[in-house]
Amino acid sequence: AYQSNKRVEELVLHSEMIHRYKNLLSIGLTLVILLLAQSCSSSKNEGYASVQLKTDTVYHDGDYQVEVVNFEALQPLLYQKDERLHVINFWATWCIPCVAELPYFQELVKKHPNIELTLISLDFSSKIRSDLLPFLKDRQLKERVILLNEPDANSWIPQIDADWTGAIPATIIYSGQKRNFYEQSF
Repeated sequence: AYQSNKRVEELVLHSEMIHRYKNLLSIGLTLVILLLAQSCSSSKNEGYASVQLKTDTVYHDGDYQVEVVNFEALQPLLYQKDERLHVINFWATWCIPCVAELPYFQELVKKHPNIELTLISLDFSSKIRSDLLPFLKDRQLKERVILLNEPDANSWIPQIDADWTGAIPATIIYSGQKRNFYEQSF
């Protein structure tokens, strides 16, 4: 019985590894396709400016800042009509898988400066000064960080993606009319 249980555990682990590999392959292919599509349609990205949002408040700590918006104000960022590659990551400082993947996003942006990365924090607005800004500073996260201050998650989550359960991390990758949503960590 012990051998049988051990074999079942090995099969489950193997299946999970295959599933993770397929997800990573799918995400990698999506990024490659979007990058190729973007490079074919536009050799230069100068002139693309980040969408200016109607912020409730902006918190600063030196070079680090957090814009606070509601969902209505966030929506223009989610559907920009340019050909730039946009990566929008929903995360929180208290989410271990979210925090673990942040360095990969930072590295992606360093290697591909034509990618616009936006981090949508789902932290509590009362924790911006005590937790979020120090977190950004400690990890040298200078990417655009927006705190979504929208208490009724059930009203806005399905507008991001109809199948999203609300679990984080979650990421939208889009360029022009091509759009993919991932409810997983990378």
